[in-house]
Amino acid sequence: MRRARWPKAMIGQHLTRVVVLAGLLVVGAARAETAAERGAYLAVLGDCAACHTAPGGAAMAGGRRIPTPFGAVIAPNLTPDPATGIGAWSEAEFARAVRDGIGRGGEYLYPAHPYPYFAAFSDADVAALAAYFRGLPPVHQDLRGADLAFPLDFRPFLGLWNLLYFRPTPWRPDPGHDAPWNRGAFLVEGPGHCGACHTPKTALGGDVLARALQGGVVAGWVAPALDGDRRTGLGGWSADDITRFLASGATSRQLASGPMAEVVRLSTSRMTEADRAAIADYLKSLPAAPTAPSPRPDEAIMARGKGLYRDRCAPCHGAEGLGQARLFPRLAGSAVVQARRPDTVLGVIVHGAQAVATPDAPTGPAMPAFAGLLRPEEIAAVASYIRNSWGNRAPGVDASAVPMHQ
Repeated sequence: MRRARWPKAMIGQHLTRVVVLAGLLVVGAARAETAAERGAYLAVLGDCAACHTAPGGAAMAGGRRIPTPFGAVIAPNLTPDPATGIGAWSEAEFARAVRDGIGRGGEYLYPAHPYPYFAAFSDADVAALAAYFRGLPPVHQDLRGADLAFPLDFRPFLGLWNLLYFRPTPWRPDPGHDAPWNRGAFLVEGPGHCGACHTPKTALGGDVLARALQGGVVAGWVAPALDGDRRTGLGGWSADDITRFLASGATSRQLASGPMAEVVRLSTSRMTEADRAAIADYLKSLPAAPTAPSPRPDEAIMARGKGLYRDRCAPCHGAEGLGQARLFPRLAGSAVVQARRPDTVLGVIVHGAQAVATPDAPTGPAMPAFAGLLRPEEIAAVASYIRNSWGNRAPGVDASAVPMHQ
């Protein structure tokens, strides 16, 4: 018997269908992968790991204790575990938590979660974040609740907080500016939530919007102003300085330490160069806020501080406060040094500091603690001297402000 043969035209049709079907499968897989990858990058922009990955813990499994001026909150589990994570959450529940600060059970979330900034995320952004988190290995982790002072420990009170401080508006680009500026504005005001640290807060912890990005204090560290002020802000920085700092945490002007070191390590150093440049473009457009001049400290205090600085500080930071590029930070003209509040300067002198290490700047230099070597009045004197020398000008420091027992 002769074997039946398909007509060539039919064979061609079948091959075409197979190729098209295979192509659709490949495209579908690529789309799913792209969503998860985009979500992973959005999580970098939002610095999610800083809060949701505990030291030594699984990625995004929560459990980290987040200090606030009102007590501490515990970051939740974002892995797809159905019992203790987001595995059983719907898309709508996840979106409401991310952008509106409302939990799965309808409870208000504490604004330690920066939902006032994440409200800028689009629907597509939230879907991509969900795809990323749901692709992580599930981790079962029971977590205890927050430890906050009254009335913030009473969740319904947060509804009032939202009425005062939460404006859930979607992001809209400014047609008066170009695409890079708008991208930078989105990153700074949205997922990057820079104002969470760099904007002053009210007594209830809300942003003082009239002073947006004019500096704040976080966990005892000064978050300096990001405006155009040449003393306390970024007026003396070039766009390249800002981009380099975001990439490496190290410039001739400043080394990232404290909370900012973690931001650089987990977030800004992992951004694209284009996004870092966009942030710099936006920040350099911010005008300087008006500031009142500070009186110079007493000459006796300055003389005492100068002697201490010469003996203890000049070997690394230089007699004129110029530092050593990317190794010991410059003190002359430093915005952190000249901040109205001396918290960072005092904290570094008392407790020491460790600068961030990144692939671009793998050596993270450290400064020793002087708590056991200098008395509070000596630390106050050297801090006052640093803050008012080489063109610097900032309020003097009293010994009572030195955190010797923290």
